[in-house]
Amino acid sequence: MELTYTTKKLISVESYVDLISSTSLKDRRPLNDYERIEQMLKNASLTVTAWDGNELVGIARSVTDFAYCCYVSDLAVRGNYQKKGIGKKLLQITKDNIHNNAKIILLAAPQAEEYYPHIGFEKHNAAFVYSGVFVI
Repeated sequence: MELTYTTKKLISVESYVDLISSTSLKDRRPLNDYERIEQMLKNASLTVTAWDGNELVGIARSVTDFAYCCYVSDLAVRGNYQKKGIGKKLLQITKDNIHNNAKIILLAAPQAEEYYPHIGFEKHNAAFVYSGVFVI
C-alpha cells in the first residue's frame, strides 16, 4: 500500500463526509450539514490528508497558531485502513508543520482514549468543553 500524505490538496465536503462516516467520529460531527462542514474545512489552519490514489483515507484537521498550540479537531482514518500507522503519520506531519515546542491538543473520542497514550500523549484532567449559552 503506497499512500500519499499532503498538506496541499483541498478536500471536498463529500470526501470528508465519506471518510468520517467510516469512523467512530460519524456520530460526533454534523455530517448532514454540508454548509457547516464546508466552513470547518475552509477555516482549519492546517489539514494533513492521506490518500490511496484518489480515495481520502485519513485526515488530521487542526486549528493552530503554529507557535504555541495546535488543536487537532479531527484525527480520522478510514476503518479498513486503521492500525497501519496512518494516524501516527498524520500527527507527525502535523507536528512537523508547527513550532518544535508547540503543544498538540485534542479531545479523544471515547473509542480512541486508549490510542493516544500509546503514541505518547499525556492525559490532561483539566480540559473543559462548553456547548451552551454563557451565563452572565
